[in-house]
Amino acid sequence: MGSVSLKIGDGTARFKRASFCSSAVNILMLFSVITTNLFALYAFTSSPKDHQAHLIHNPHKNISLISEHVSLILREIASSQKKLARMEKELLGYETMDISRPNIASELKLFLQHHQLPLGKDSRTGITEMVASVGHSCEKSPDLLSQYMVYKISGPCPDDWSLGQKLILRGCEPLPRRRCFAKSVPKVGLYRFPVSLWKPVSEKILTWSGLGCKNFECLNKKKLSRDCDGCFNITSGYEIQKFVKARGRNDFLIDDVLALASGGIRIGFDISGGSGTFAARMAERNVTVITNTLNVDAPFSEFIAARGLFPLYLSLDHRFPFYDNVFDLIHASSGLDGGDKPEELEFLMFDIDRILRAGGLFWLDNFYCANDVKKTALTRLIERFGYKKLKWVVGEKVDTAGSGKSEVYLSAVLQKPARV
Repeated sequence: MGSVSLKIGDGTARFKRASFCSSAVNILMLFSVITTNLFALYAFTSSPKDHQAHLIHNPHKNISLISEHVSLILREIASSQKKLARMEKELLGYETMDISRPNIASELKLFLQHHQLPLGKDSRTGITEMVASVGHSCEKSPDLLSQYMVYKISGPCPDDWSLGQKLILRGCEPLPRRRCFAKSVPKVGLYRFPVSLWKPVSEKILTWSGLGCKNFECLNKKKLSRDCDGCFNITSGYEIQKFVKARGRNDFLIDDVLALASGGIRIGFDISGGSGTFAARMAERNVTVITNTLNVDAPFSEFIAARGLFPLYLSLDHRFPFYDNVFDLIHASSGLDGGDKPEELEFLMFDIDRILRAGGLFWLDNFYCANDVKKTALTRLIERFGYKKLKWVVGEKVDTAGSGKSEVYLSAVLQKPARV
């Protein structure tokens, strides 16, 4: 619990540093008190002598004048307090969400209150309180956020995961914590790892609420994205051939890519990895891969977990919650597309570069190039990072599940340089 961080950034907890802020606040308060007292002293001593003599004979006017001076002093104090609060926000580096609005849920107000450390100032970090980790864009969706925070404390959480995801996709990430119990779904019929990688997942252990499809048959008939066309069918079809059997020159094989790595591949990150097939193939080669997911039109997160893999429920607008230079391999495909805003892809590429170690591989797998302008912009962006091009293929594929026209795709394996 604490106040909310609205400074645009990664949305993680920010801390009030007492030493700097306290001294500045104390100086401002002392200045305010001295100013108001000097003003009061001047107000009472600046009247001419004949006017003072007149006031002695007119006590009612004297009381009225004193009241005016007191009111003026109070207004000055109130103005100074407002300036003080504004300066304190600027010193702390964040703006506080307005929780005084009507219809704001009480749980949200409680979560956003300042949370003092129980033992006072921390000697190592200098902080005295923690600030709630809530996305800055939550301010733009107060009604939805308040609706998300209405529930029975210590009771079952509402079946509103789709509401939470809607907030995430609007930039309200991370969401505030809640004091309720998520619905428990019995996980019966799970297979042991690694057998679980390619065994059918029971539809009964997944949550279908809030989704258009209610079974795998429906999902596999839909093209959920360019990277997920029948991707929930892991017993037959193309999904079980991915990364081990190429359908075209843009399809790289896992073993060929791993052979390009210097220092070996141990851990990786798959961005928008569909149903987790890339992570499954890597797991067969003793490589741990985390798969970034959202449950857009399908239960991706639960399905990946049922296969014994690691889903990370996170949008691509969120700064990746990993330390610098930790991954040996990052795999991404068309889910990397930032839409019509090139700066969005640029921010994302810098974050990918941050978490990839020097010498690590960035595997861009069948990235859809909508036009030559986008292909050129992406190529120039990649070249800015100075990556070594180990593989680079631009080719065409027929959109069999859509228009039937040939589309241009870029596949590449790039190696991050060691920078000084």
